[in-house]
Amino acid sequence: MSVSAFERAIIQAGGQTSLGRKIGKSQGQISIWLNRDKKLPAEFVIAVEKVSGVPRHELRPDIYPPDEYKKAG
Repeated sequence: MSVSAFERAIIQAGGQTSLGRKIGKSQGQISIWLNRDKKLPAEFVIAVEKVSGVPRHELRPDIYPPDEYKKAG
């Protein structure tokens, strides 16, 4: 089973608790996004990108299409 971009971001940030602290949310909220919602809310994409290094177009390609990201770079 492959790891999602959001799961990679959690790992890169040092775990759910660490990511939550870095973006002002609880570990429980991170767990809800990961396990129930299955995606990162749009308003936290940039913050998670900053603390994890996982690009926004990987975290939420529905909002930040990879093609547009490549054109901007």
